[in-house]
Order: sequence, then structure tokens, then C-alpha cells
Amino acid sequence: MYDLIGDIHGHAGALTALLRKLGYTRTGGLYRHPDRKAVFLGDFIDRGPEIRETLALVRPMVEAGAALAVMGNHELNALAYHTPDPGAPGAFLRRHTHENELTHGETLRQVPAGDLRSHLDWFRTLPLWLDLGDLRVVHACWDETEMAGIAGIAGISGIAGIAGPVDDAFLARATLRDGDLFEPVEILLKGKEIPLPATWYFLDKEGRRRDQTRVRWYEPPEGATYATYAWAPGPILSDVPAPGALASTTEPIPEAVVHGAVPYPDDAPPVFVGHYWLPGDREDPTLLRSNVACLDWSVARGGVLCAYRWDGERALDAGRFVTAKP
Repeated sequence: MYDLIGDIHGHAGALTALLRKLGYTRTGGLYRHPDRKAVFLGDFIDRGPEIRETLALVRPMVEAGAALAVMGNHELNALAYHTPDPGAPGAFLRRHTHENELTHGETLRQVPAGDLRSHLDWFRTLPLWLDLGDLRVVHACWDETEMAGIAGIAGISGIAGIAGPVDDAFLARATLRDGDLFEPVEILLKGKEIPLPATWYFLDKEGRRRDQTRVRWYEPPEGATYATYAWAPGPILSDVPAPGALASTTEPIPEAVVHGAVPYPDDAPPVFVGHYWLPGDREDPTLLRSNVACLDWSVARGGVLCAYRWDGERALDAGRFVTAKP
């Protein structure tokens, strides 16, 4: 059986406490459970105070077979940040802008360059998704159409979400906006987005202005409004004196979004995601649907590190969440 663990973001102390709470003990230099396996949902790095220690906990567990892991968007971004752009001499696939340096800065400061190169090589081995038959894992969005597209373009296997170590060519196709893998990989690792109406925007957790919002891709969109279908982390605002924030509570999402949606089927195996920074002021995580759970409860913003103890059930049980604070 599996213990699924959400975004860690360099909080090794919380991870250690959570593993112990789940019954894992340190033997042979790594944490193991006698009859269970951990599954990490990605985003090990950036933001937190113990990034080096987090990698020293997670990576040996995966390499020894005591855990599985999928790639998070922060691992993908780190690979792109350190990989030269073949079409722009002197530049990298993820540009070294002030904004990107702020996001990745804690990792650069805390992890020695030689160690980081080794960890980047390990990131290349992480699958984009895991289909374990009765259980599914992806960092942000399970979309079989996009997965099939990636598999067809890049020859990636469906169960593991990867055929081998990610090479530079794959990274370029997945991280440059004109790459043929950019959109499907963005959806799996960062979620689906829709544009807000003209003049509307919100400020993200770093205070940056956003005119697109992630959506609750797992929900049927019929009859939904921006307020009920969006993951916007704050109030939706408007540049004009019209009641933008108030209108967002009743404005329906566009018909094109409704027709293009692929909600997660009620009879599909349980799927676990991270990524979404759910409210960190609560210590009682809730399910998104009976077969959909998010395990990112904002440990990097004063919340909790969250796990789900899965024992084969098709209908998930909120009583199986386990949490630890930094």
C-alpha cells in the first residue's frame, strides 16, 4: 500500500516528522516502512529552509525502492534554468530573469553546485505521471488526452510517464513556448488555465499580476462561474470602475471552455495531485471529490505537509489524511 506525500518545498523537518508519524523508521541511512511505500508528488526544492536536507531524505528513498516520485513543476523549471537554450547562445531554456532567480534562489543558495548537478541528473529520471492501476499520481492535472499526445510525440510510456532520462531535446520541446510538448507538459505539471475577461486580473502569491487563472479541471464545467471553476488564490480585480470583483461571482465561464473540458470521471481510479497551495490556515485537509485529492496544503506558507494513507479504497476517505507542521 502507499503513503502519498504532497509538495515539500525544502521543509525537511516537517517531512521527517510526517514519515515518523506514518510509521517509517530510518534504517541503512534512509527511511523505510516494513510493508508500505511512499509516493512523492514533486516540488522538493525552492522556497523552504532545508532544501539540501529534503533532497538527502527523498532521493535515497526513491533510489532504494522505498518510495516512488513524480516530477513537479519546480523540478522541471530547475532543469530548464540550468540547461542552455540551443537556439539562443548564452541563454537558458528558463531565462535567468529577476523573477525566476527569486523563485529558484533558495535552492541556488542552499545546495552546493556539485550536489545540485547530481540532483538535476536525478530530476531527469522522474516520471511525469504514474498510473499504478488502482491509483494515479501526477503533479497538477490528470489528462489522458495530453498524456497520449506526449507519448505519441516523445515515445513516453503510459504507466511511468517517461521512457528514460529526460534529455536536452525533450526539455527544449517541453519548456520553450513554441515547442510541441510545451502545452501538454504545462497542463500536467502546472494545471489547466483559462483567460479572465478583459480588464480582470488577480495577484498571485508573489504579488505578480495574472490575467489567466488555473481551473478545477476535475469538475464538470456546465453551469460554472469564474468563482466556482477557478483556483484564483485571491479576489479577482478589475482595471476599470466596473464591479469586476463582484461580477466574478456570477460571470459564467465561456462556452468554449465548457466544450473543451475533460472532467475526471466518477468511476476512474483515485488520482492524487499537489501544486495548488490549498489554504494553509487549516489542519484538516478535505477531498476535492470522492476520487480526487490534492496534497499541497501550503507547507511553505505556514500550512502543513500533507500525506494520504491509501489502502486500496476506490472512494477516498478524508479521515486518512495525515499532516505535520514545519
